[in-house]
Amino acid sequence: MGNEPLILVIEDERPIRNFLKSALQTQSYRVLEAGKGKEGVSLAASHVPDIILLDLGLPDMDGIEVIKELRAWYTAPILILSARGQERDKIAALDAGADDYLTKPFGVGELLARIRVALRNRVRREMEEGGGTVFSVGGLKVDLEARRVFIDGEEVHLTPIEFKLLSVLVKNAGKVVTHMHLLREVWGPASTDQLHYVRIYMAGLRKKLEKDPARPRYLLTEVGVGYRLVDE
Repeated sequence: MGNEPLILVIEDERPIRNFLKSALQTQSYRVLEAGKGKEGVSLAASHVPDIILLDLGLPDMDGIEVIKELRAWYTAPILILSARGQERDKIAALDAGADDYLTKPFGVGELLARIRVALRNRVRREMEEGGGTVFSVGGLKVDLEARRVFIDGEEVHLTPIEFKLLSVLVKNAGKVVTHMHLLREVWGPASTDQLHYVRIYMAGLRKKLEKDPARPRYLLTEVGVGYRLVDE
């Protein structure tokens, strides 16, 4: 005991906090609770949790501002749990630095799965910072350093832009990456209004990497928001 991941829940509704705490503790996670944004930021600074579950509708400050304050120093995953289900809310939270977004009401099974993915992503990022450069899931293998991509053991040739697009998704595997983020990272800040770039090149990537591009296994669409490379 004591080495299990520590999860900070920032949520103003006590019944929801109690529900989350019970669900998380049954999976042996350690749990901290905060009912307000400033309290949550303070607990994050003093305990440095492995992941933060954050509600956007807090009584003292907007959840987007909480994300921005945390991202000034906090590098671990932030998972949004919110009743705000509109695309613009999701995009705002993700662009502010959140890693994932669940709309209330949500199932415990899905929440726990998202937490596992987020924690694996953190471990993978730490490995990459230590020199690891190979990502693999299912039959997909991407060697970022060698700039080589394989599907079921067969090498796939990608154009420079396709590889750059894929590499951004690999570095954020399991996380929703917004259209705006992809445009900035691949084509530069001057191209952030050229959404069709992403759609065209994503379609090309799917033709090369997916057995059935119409039903992708690896490159998933988050409608109106962006894309997610699966990590499980």
